[in-house]
Amino acid sequence: MKKASLLGTVVVAVAVATVVPGAAVASTAATVATPGTTSSVAPGPGVLIKTAAHCSSGDISAGGVKVTGPDNGIDIMETEPSTNGTSAATGGATDPTYWLGYGGTGGNGTGTYTVQPFGVCFTNATITHTQVVVSSTSGPTTAGGMTSTTAICPAGTRLLGGGARSTLASNRSVKVIGSYPSSSTGAAAADASTNPTSWTAVALNGGMSGTGNTTSAFAICSGNGIDVNGITVTVRHTNVAGPTSANSQATATTSACGVAGNLVSGGASISGSDPTTGSFTVPGSQGDHLDGDYPSGATGAPTGNTSATTNWTAIGHSGGMSSPSTDTDVWGLCMS
Repeated sequence: MKKASLLGTVVVAVAVATVVPGAAVASTAATVATPGTTSSVAPGPGVLIKTAAHCSSGDISAGGVKVTGPDNGIDIMETEPSTNGTSAATGGATDPTYWLGYGGTGGNGTGTYTVQPFGVCFTNATITHTQVVVSSTSGPTTAGGMTSTTAICPAGTRLLGGGARSTLASNRSVKVIGSYPSSSTGAAAADASTNPTSWTAVALNGGMSGTGNTTSAFAICSGNGIDVNGITVTVRHTNVAGPTSANSQATATTSACGVAGNLVSGGASISGSDPTTGSFTVPGSQGDHLDGDYPSGATGAPTGNTSATTNWTAIGHSGGMSSPSTDTDVWGLCMS
């Protein structure tokens, strides 16, 4: 992998056997390699800390990132597929094998920050190729403003996973607050729903206005021409209240897939309410952001080396102010 001094690697391997209509997909256990995280000591304000995970076999169906640092000093900025390990995949790209996870230091950057990437590596006897759909839009530009966009899988394909990117242009306060499976209109997929078609990304501006910011959604879909009849993707969703006090966090973890099959991806959000019951709303504070969107165990801890991956976890974090009426949500996609 290029830029070896910067790139940590966390890879989740999911091997899925031939699909038989009406039967659960047989698979090996999902395992994780964890050689370490990327750390940055006092990088300065407005800096992207870049990491990548690589699938040595199979295609990537999804990925995630976990960031840590002093107080509320780092946000998730990008969590997206890549074909080269250094730049986001473009629309129409096929069979990506990398996942990028970027953290941004915003207006801080005076402490030690870490960024840990995760890549879900997918093999399936039926779905032997994947394709990337990208949707981008300008914004948010106003202080406290929010922008969303939705990438839609082509008809006759299955959504496997997705990601989001908030491109920092003229200020340091923009960040990703939502990356989740949805309908083509951006409505968040509800628990136990099946075969969502799209992936939605949401970005929030903090207390600074600015122009030139861009929000992008990435959908990873099965390849064109693949017969997906008999393959079902089932949604796991969990909503928790919070964080509501300043400089605090809330963690949400999905239930296991169980008879719904194998975990192949997941998503996360921090907003003003449960987005599966209505429109996605602005969270309680302009400083709210995501610190985690990653595969995990049932307790929310990142999946360790050689351990099974059965769940997905989201970490929502408030800024320096209290954040009333704020929820953290997480999604997992199970294939059978």
